[in-house]
Amino acid sequence: MVYNYGAIVYFVFAGGKLAVALNIENNKHTLITKNITTMKTTILTIAIFFATVFGISQSSFAATTNGQQVSTILSGVTSINEIEVHGNVELYVSDGTTDKVKVYNNYYAENALVQNENGVLRITSYNAQKLVVWVTVSELSKISAFDNAQVKSFGKLSSIDLDVKLFDRASAQLDMDSYAASITLNDRTEASLTGKVDAAKVSLTPSSFINTKNLVAAHLETTVKMHKMPHFHDTEFASL
Repeated sequence: MVYNYGAIVYFVFAGGKLAVALNIENNKHTLITKNITTMKTTILTIAIFFATVFGISQSSFAATTNGQQVSTILSGVTSINEIEVHGNVELYVSDGTTDKVKVYNNYYAENALVQNENGVLRITSYNAQKLVVWVTVSELSKISAFDNAQVKSFGKLSSIDLDVKLFDRASAQLDMDSYAASITLNDRTEASLTGKVDAAKVSLTPSSFINTKNLVAAHLETTVKMHKMPHFHDTEFASL
């Protein structure tokens, strides 16, 4: 038998080129797949980042008109130094060079009140759906929250002296950068404090709760207010 060695060599050479070509194509496909996976991971990471940064959940903006998110920027709001919140309200507070109030949900269609008078911004809503409000302030000194209101800082909340008072079942999550801060918790309120404060005073009741684990304070004074027992006079006992 006579072998055609030239054909065999050519076949082996051609087969090698085909294997190399297939390997290159396979590597290209693998690289493209990896790139697509990486891009998907990057896009997902960016989406999660922005969702975390802006922090306001989509459920908070459930009120829509024709499928579009509704929000209202209130004009003429200036010189806010105190915020008072009542009812079912979720308040976000951030620092800024100018004062601004942005109300989410259909503000004018709901039984809600946002009033600015003598430096005091009052926000009230008792609807079943939580009213979401974002307030930007330049010089804030006091926050008071009642009922089921929630107060959250959006970014660092800077202040020389910040006074926060919570009542009923209100709650607060504040990331502070302040020289002095006074936090008073009444009833069954809750607060979570982070950031840095030079001098902090915390007053709470046995039924309230505060988390200061991530708060850096040069001086922290904590006082627990005990409920006082009613005082009866002798004549009142005699009449029982």
